[in-house]
Amino acid sequence: MEPNITTLQITPTMLSLIAEIDEFKGAWRAIGRIAPERLLKLRRVATIESIGSSTRIEGAKLTDREVEKLLSNLHIGSFTSRDEEEVAGYAQVMETIFSAADAIRLTENHIRQLHRDLLVHSGKDARHRGAYKTIDNHVEAFDADGNSLGVVFRTATPFETPQRMEALVSWVHARQEANDLHPLLVIAVFVVVFLEIHPFQDGNGRLSRVLTTLLLLQAGYAYVPFSSLESVIEQSKEGYYLALRRTQGTIRTAAPDWTPWVEFFLRALQRQKQRLEAKMERERVLLGTLPELSVTILELARGHGRVTVQEATRATGANRNTVKDHLRALTEDGHLVQHGAGRGTWYGLA
Repeated sequence: MEPNITTLQITPTMLSLIAEIDEFKGAWRAIGRIAPERLLKLRRVATIESIGSSTRIEGAKLTDREVEKLLSNLHIGSFTSRDEEEVAGYAQVMETIFSAADAIRLTENHIRQLHRDLLVHSGKDARHRGAYKTIDNHVEAFDADGNSLGVVFRTATPFETPQRMEALVSWVHARQEANDLHPLLVIAVFVVVFLEIHPFQDGNGRLSRVLTTLLLLQAGYAYVPFSSLESVIEQSKEGYYLALRRTQGTIRTAAPDWTPWVEFFLRALQRQKQRLEAKMERERVLLGTLPELSVTILELARGHGRVTVQEATRATGANRNTVKDHLRALTEDGHLVQHGAGRGTWYGLA
């Protein structure tokens, strides 16, 4: 059963949001060529936000700072909790997507492979990772004590899942080849139907956000790695679930209502690009008004959460007294805040 989009009404709101997002997509071709070292740092920050947010949406508790610390020690391969296992798997899959998006065609095999990699560190999920569900996984509501309040949404049955996934992937390919529906609308429909099917026993939400990033990159939205869509969704979590439920509850009816989800999805993409615009504007202002050493010191503070005279001197190779002068000027101009005194002095972003 392919998605029935005969009832997909392209509203003025949708058209306006698509035009705004596509305008930035075009502008990024020029923006994305400047300051590659700064773009790499933007991508790292956005990746940490994405991993933290996407796992927290599903119930994990790790903060972005804890995620960053874990990522810096991934080579150790030792995890103390399920949260850490989920973060490690998500990080590795995101890196795969960023480095090889053009080579990962949307196929059922690739979807299953990404699911397997997403849960690769989770011993609890070893039996079902990379395989479609074999028992029902309807969405339930729970009270504060963890007791089930009943099913709030019925997903596809295990018997229906393979056929429906085949139909969904075929529908995406047909739209891409025919080019008869805007790519952002194709992605929006794919995501909501994928989550309505809920093809895997666990990890469906995280995988849906990985696949969203993959499809956006393949559609030419090259700025996506530099601004976290997952963070936007986490901050509007209630609206996210409400929009999903409103559309998902109608998908298998004669007249699906796509509008609640599609408009939420496009607004989330709008917010994602607005955040990146603001970051790039700050970079532009800093680059235009501050000495290069000051910009480097600010980036050190942003990347590590704090910076000391010793750290800045070591990282930049500049004279210690020169570094002190720049730190003093950055503090006086309101870019940094001084903490402590004497040997214990450190500086954080204002």
